[in-house]
Amino acid sequence: MRKLFTVALMATIIFSCKNAEEKKEVATDVTYPYSLEKPDNWDIGSKENTLLVMNAFKAFEDNKVEDCLSYFADTVKWRADYMDQTFVKDSLRTAITNLRNSMQAIQVKMADFESVISKDKKDEWVTLWYTEIVTDKTGKKDSLAMVSDIKVSKGKIVELNESIRHFPTKKL
Repeated sequence: MRKLFTVALMATIIFSCKNAEEKKEVATDVTYPYSLEKPDNWDIGSKENTLLVMNAFKAFEDNKVEDCLSYFADTVKWRADYMDQTFVKDSLRTAITNLRNSMQAIQVKMADFESVISKDKKDEWVTLWYTEIVTDKTGKKDSLAMVSDIKVSKGKIVELNESIRHFPTKKL
C-alpha cells in the first residue's frame, strides 16, 4: 500500500510539473490588440531612486521646500492636472512654494511604488501610487488618488508626470 501511494504521489508531481510548463508556454503565445514599439523594455530599477523620490515627496509634505528642491535637476518637466510646463530651478521654487503655501497641511498615504530602468539603461523612472489628503487654508479637507511617474537622471528628478483622480463627494 505504501509503495502504491508513493508511485501515485510521484505521478501526480510529474504530471503537475508538465502541466505548469505547458501553461507557461501557452501564456507566451498571447496576441495583444495593441503593439508596442519596445515590448518588454523594462527591468527593475534602483532602490536609491525610489528613496530619492520619496525623500522629495516627504520634504514637500513636511513643508521643507528647499529640501524638496535639492532632489530636482536644474530643469524639470512637470505635467499635472491642467499643467504641462518646463521649469528652471527658480521658477520651480516659486511653483512649489506657491503650491505648498496654498495648503494648511498635506498627508501622503503611500499604497505602492516601483522603480524601473530601460534595458538600454537610458531611462529610469519611479512610479508612486498614493492617496494625498490636503487641508486647504480654510480647513477644508480633500483627498486625491494619485499616480506619479518620476524620471530620474544622474541622481536628480528631471520629469514629474502626475495623474489625479478626485474621489466622489459623499452624499449626506
